[in-house]
Amino acid sequence: MSNINESIFEINLELIKQNINYLKKELNTKTQIIAVVKAYAYGHGDVEISKYLEKINIDAFWVADFEEGVILRKNGIIKPIIVANTSPKSINQIIKHNLEIVVYNFRVLDILSNKFEDINIHLKFNCGMNRFGFSINDINEIKEYTKKYKNLKVKSICSHLSSTHDESRDTVTQKEFSMFDQICEKFEMKMYKHILNTNGVIRFPKKQYDAVRIGIGILGINQQPKLKQIGKLTTTISQIRTIKKNEYIGYGGKFKSTKTMKIGIVPFGYADGLDKKLGNQNGQLYTNGKKCNILGEISMDSCVIDLSNTNVNEGDRVEVFGPNNNIMDICKKINSTPYEFLSSINRRIKRIYI
Repeated sequence: MSNINESIFEINLELIKQNINYLKKELNTKTQIIAVVKAYAYGHGDVEISKYLEKINIDAFWVADFEEGVILRKNGIIKPIIVANTSPKSINQIIKHNLEIVVYNFRVLDILSNKFEDINIHLKFNCGMNRFGFSINDINEIKEYTKKYKNLKVKSICSHLSSTHDESRDTVTQKEFSMFDQICEKFEMKMYKHILNTNGVIRFPKKQYDAVRIGIGILGINQQPKLKQIGKLTTTISQIRTIKKNEYIGYGGKFKSTKTMKIGIVPFGYADGLDKKLGNQNGQLYTNGKKCNILGEISMDSCVIDLSNTNVNEGDRVEVFGPNNNIMDICKKINSTPYEFLSSINRRIKRIYI
């Protein structure tokens, strides 16, 4: 572990393999796994995570935009890389770096049809989420494009589910499955199909089709206890001080002490990814296994914790999240999601891979 960086995001790559093996138990042996590594692999570092996934034979990668795909290519990733949000301006770069394209409107389809190069494309349809995607009524016109323009190599049909995490909306999810089935039936050409995310694999494995897209599950962040959180983020205590009764802490004096207290100043704030809603004793950090309330407002680069019931020294490690402080539990406290929480972890935080 580095002795230079105070804040360290420690990532256990071996747990990725365990998580994938667990999810594979829900899948047929021929079902492909597309690893979703967008948004810097949800804050974990896309290059290192992707290199490990390729080493354990993941089938393909899913990124948000062409820049994420180019970074992976330039760092030696060979497997297919699928770009989800394709801008017409980025198509030449996508072709240059042998990336594959999710196509969801005729604007992009028109541009691709005028290219000379063979291009692997994935047709995305809207099944009720009303985000990206063609309509079921577009299918005949799409077929004409693919017949006319032989450079367009359709590799898959895909869609996105809105509510696999929410049992109360299972009726909606079933309607989305039904729509996807109707869309798939209208295509005679050979291609694979995918719609499931991590929660979908866990809750609706019979709808795995030919491939699944797994992102947060690779990282072990889910209500499923057999998935193991691969990351632990720790920082240090920079300063310890004692305050007297009726003293204030932080911007705006939101915390006022009711007794003499020992407090610790921690060099980790909202610019590092610590949500401000965890301030004012709503959230906790851990040191030496002890839970320490966050006191007052969280600052940009620091926060203050209550050390009254601890025996710690300046320089001791503080757990932001990890074995004692699960990300799912943190997100419940602030009415957030792991996706939002993880993607906010600043890239200045040192990542160390085990």
